[in-house]
Amino acid sequence: MDTQSYLPVPPGVGMEENFFSLDDILLSHERLPCRLETTFPRLGFLEKSSDTHDISEGTKMELPLWVAKGLYEQKRKVVAVELPKVYREGWRTVFGADPNVVDLHKMGPYYYGLGSQLLHFDSPENPEVAQTILQTFIGRFRRIMDSSQNAYDKDTSALVERLDCLERTLFQAGQNGLNAFQRWEKGHAHLTASNLVMNYRKRKLADMSV
Repeated sequence: MDTQSYLPVPPGVGMEENFFSLDDILLSHERLPCRLETTFPRLGFLEKSSDTHDISEGTKMELPLWVAKGLYEQKRKVVAVELPKVYREGWRTVFGADPNVVDLHKMGPYYYGLGSQLLHFDSPENPEVAQTILQTFIGRFRRIMDSSQNAYDKDTSALVERLDCLERTLFQAGQNGLNAFQRWEKGHAHLTASNLVMNYRKRKLADMSV
């Protein structure tokens, strides 16, 4: 019987969050640079750098992702969302040259998740952002999995400190597979049939009994 009080829920994939996932909850609080496209009356107290009664049109603020998504409308201009610097052209060039040199955790730590969420907002740079995210993942994936498979019974903190949260999950999955194989190789574990095979056998038995 599993005694864990909380079973981790994986984050959503792409532009939609999974609100049962702690990672997605933390992601939704990542701040985005925004510019107000209209005046916000009687909300001046939210802007700590000003003592005005209203927040005037054109004011630049950093808003949490969940607030920016709630305010953003293409037809009725309320807020314009700008790209964080790690997704702009300069950094896209760096990623295109060699994505493995970048400390994604320092720049993120939700580089892939936040980048996917940025596609909610209409921007002429969206195709380039999406392509860079994909190519960065492809370019870093092999090294991550190679590292996870060659670090048995070792301190892996130095290997994962530069990874974003999605990459850390992949690294841990690789480590779990390596550890399971090592236990089996030493005779400490046994192979069992997968649920897919077991369900197939049950269907076959049911068909034979008809």
